[in-house]
Amino acid sequence: QVQLVESGGGLVQAGGSLRLSCAASGRTFSIDIIGWYRQAPGKQRELVAYISSRDSTTYADSAKGRFTISRDNGKNTLYLQMNSLKPEDTAVYYCFADWRSGTNIPLRSWGQGTQVTVSS
Repeated sequence: QVQLVESGGGLVQAGGSLRLSCAASGRTFSIDIIGWYRQAPGKQRELVAYISSRDSTTYADSAKGRFTISRDNGKNTLYLQMNSLKPEDTAVYYCFADWRSGTNIPLRSWGQGTQVTVSS
């Protein structure tokens, strides 16, 4: 199993910054991709960014140029640095990880989510 715990959400004014963290535990060596989704009220969950085991990064258009995804392998922690925040970034942010079981079955784990609220 891979367990994920997010932290770092909160209330910030438009134009401000926040850094989200996601601490991973368990079969972290089997993670192929780890990243962030978000879900705003009344909307579907959408991909924000992810990083592969080879450190390749992918961003949603809405995140490009403002958000930076990174990780500290020694701490098994993923980060999302969010700058120039907008009210439309308000959402619950979820960490996710795609990993493989001992029998090579692909699985996905989710964190519990952390609320980000951007005031105008």
